[in-house]
Amino acid sequence: MRFSSMTLAATAAAALFVSGCAGARTPVTGFWYTDVKANDAVTANSAASKVGRAEAKSYLGLVALGDCSVDTAAKNGGITKVAHVDYETMSILGFYAKTTTIVYGK
Repeated sequence: MRFSSMTLAATAAAALFVSGCAGARTPVTGFWYTDVKANDAVTANSAASKVGRAEAKSYLGLVALGDCSVDTAAKNGGITKVAHVDYETMSILGFYAKTTTIVYGK
């Protein structure tokens, strides 16, 4: 009975650890490595003379830091009228992930 309880506890702990992988926003993911660039939004504003970036990172799915919001990216680029938004996401083995929001506008 003791062996079963220890095995069950170890299995539950392993499942919890594995499910906490670092994740990133992306339409497709690779198990080993992900490096994806995609378009997120387009507005009626066509002029885009400025670019702003904002990013967030995740470590082991346990700690996530940063602000990759459109608002922050626009502020970082001095943008008041957003033309379109892209994002880049990168993940390595689920241990490290980074999402960057890129805002174009004027």
